[in-house]
Amino acid sequence: MAGTLFPVFEVPEFKEDSSEYDVQYKRSAKWDVQSGDFVRDGANRVAECSGREAFMIWCYKTAQTERYACLAYPPEIGVEMEVAMEDDDEMTVESMVERTITDALLVNPRTEAVQDFEFSWNGDEMHCRFQVKGADWEELITITI
Repeated sequence: MAGTLFPVFEVPEFKEDSSEYDVQYKRSAKWDVQSGDFVRDGANRVAECSGREAFMIWCYKTAQTERYACLAYPPEIGVEMEVAMEDDDEMTVESMVERTITDALLVNPRTEAVQDFEFSWNGDEMHCRFQVKGADWEELITITI
């Protein structure tokens, strides 16, 4: 018998991942911060937003997401706000919040800087405002949480 028992085929070459991360801003689904849901058009389809707007949405959502709270996200995504808010001293809390937000946003290689933190307190409630500078981007994003 001349035939073989198992089929023979050539194995394609393995393409190695590039160590350079893609820093281009990609379009994404549009998110409404006020309603906490996707924006839909008249046909009830999810609307798209530009890459820069998608980056702003990512920054906002990352600053709002507690680390390890969502199993769909890797451990690098999110902030440790619960730990930061445990201290009684406002200055310590502000410092810890600034650190955790900065660390969380700098995970994305499109983030160049997180700066100009402003805090305001209303009893036990803290409001935080800061600016994010994206890669190859002149203007700053202002985020309030």
